[in-house]
Amino acid sequence: MERMNVWTSTFLESIEVVKEHLSGEYLFLLTDDKGELLAMDNSEEMKDLVEGTPIKVGLVFSRENCGVNAISEAMEHRGPVYLKPEEHESPFFQNWHCYAMPMMAGGTLLGYLDVSTVDEELKSELIAIAKLISMHMRSIPDIENEMNKPVLTDRQINVLRLISEGQTVKSIAHKLKIKESTVNHHKKVIFEKLGAQSSTEAVSIAARRAYF
Repeated sequence: MERMNVWTSTFLESIEVVKEHLSGEYLFLLTDDKGELLAMDNSEEMKDLVEGTPIKVGLVFSRENCGVNAISEAMEHRGPVYLKPEEHESPFFQNWHCYAMPMMAGGTLLGYLDVSTVDEELKSELIAIAKLISMHMRSIPDIENEMNKPVLTDRQINVLRLISEGQTVKSIAHKLKIKESTVNHHKKVIFEKLGAQSSTEAVSIAARRAYF
């Protein structure tokens, strides 16, 4: 969840910057790697049109759910796709020119970016706008490191925080009301996830990567 929050906030920040240099009717979508809509934005000119569609956060742009669309095709072909209005199956999208592309970080597929317009005169700008948004997202400091940060559970973070306070295995077990063997198991998993060899190294990595 934390990763997706970083991902969506970065997207929305990038959209605000890019929109300052745009005029016309545009819709911007960001999905996860399964095509589920995480965040969206649009120009003021598109507001009424978008509100009349089923596009809401949580909508899955798979072919099974929405018919053929730019995001479903980008998922299918594992690459960027431009879709003309008549190539969409859903009647909601059959006036739209859409360009969708995969978003990667460190070789990992994070999701898909889609830029759409109903203005035929603007269709040639879609690819350039999508690439500009992608470039801006990547330019934000530490975004790739943040997205590739190992995921620790709340329990593991609590154990790690107590370790950083100098607590012993016995005192951690007492505070968290768990067995000492469970604490040791958590430590082992934490070390593996962070690539650490000791408690000191694990705490150092956690502090550097802002786990707490």
